[in-house]
Amino acid sequence: MTTTTVLIAEDEPLAAEALADWVKATPGLQLVAVCQDGDEALAQIRALRPALVLTDIQMPGMTGLQVVQQLQGDDHPPRIIFTTAFDQHAVTAFELHALDYLLKPFSRERFDEAIGHALREAAPSPADVAQALGSPADTPLTRLLVRDQGKIFPLQVADIESLRSDNKYTAITSKGRSFLVRLPIASFEERLDKSRFLRVQRGCIVNLDFVDSMTPDENSQLVVQLRDGTRITANREVSKMLREQSL
Repeated sequence: MTTTTVLIAEDEPLAAEALADWVKATPGLQLVAVCQDGDEALAQIRALRPALVLTDIQMPGMTGLQVVQQLQGDDHPPRIIFTTAFDQHAVTAFELHALDYLLKPFSRERFDEAIGHALREAAPSPADVAQALGSPADTPLTRLLVRDQGKIFPLQVADIESLRSDNKYTAITSKGRSFLVRLPIASFEERLDKSRFLRVQRGCIVNLDFVDSMTPDENSQLVVQLRDGTRITANREVSKMLREQSL
C-alpha cells in the first residue's frame, strides 16, 4: 500500500490531538508533523514535503490561507484540506484548489470521506454525478442538496447566483453564502436552464437573473456585474455573443 505523508496545522490542542489520532488510525496515512501556528507550518511543509496538509484557517502568525498562498509557487505543493469553524472562507479555499473544506465540529465519518477523496482523486463517473445531484442525468436540475456546518439542506437552483469551478470543485453562491461541492462545473452546465444560466468563462457560470449590468472593458470584453457586486469578465466569444443579442 502506498503511504501518504500528512502534516497537521492546528493551534487548538484538543482538535490537533483528535486529528492526529484519526490520521494515525487511517491505513495508508503517515503523520510527519503537528504544527501550532502558520509560520511553523510553512517551514515544516517546505522541509518535510508532506503529500497532504490538514490546516486550520485561524492560527497565530500566518493564517492557513496565507500558508497555502505561499505554497502556490512551489514545485509539487501538497494537497490541502482546510479544517475550520468559519464558513466564509469557502470560496477562497476553492480558489486555492483545496481538496475539501471541513467545518468544525466535523465527525469522523466526514473526516474519512475527505481523506478517501484525497487518496482517490478520481473524476466522478456519470452515475456518480447523477447520484450526487439527486436526479437522473436526463432531467433538468431544479434543486440541489448541499452541506453547510454539518447539515444537509435543499438549495433551489433558481436561487443560485453563480457557479465557479476548477477541474474538480464548484463553489455555488446563493443569497450571500457559498457552498463548495465536489463536482466539476461541467457536471452542472448541461443540467441547467440555458435561458437563465450562461457560462461566461471556462470556470464560471452566472445566473442572468442576478446580473446587474455588463460593461465593456479596454479589450472590448464584457465585465459582468452581479447584484452582490461581484465582477466577472466574460471571455471574447461570450462577449461577442452577448453584444450581438443586445437590442
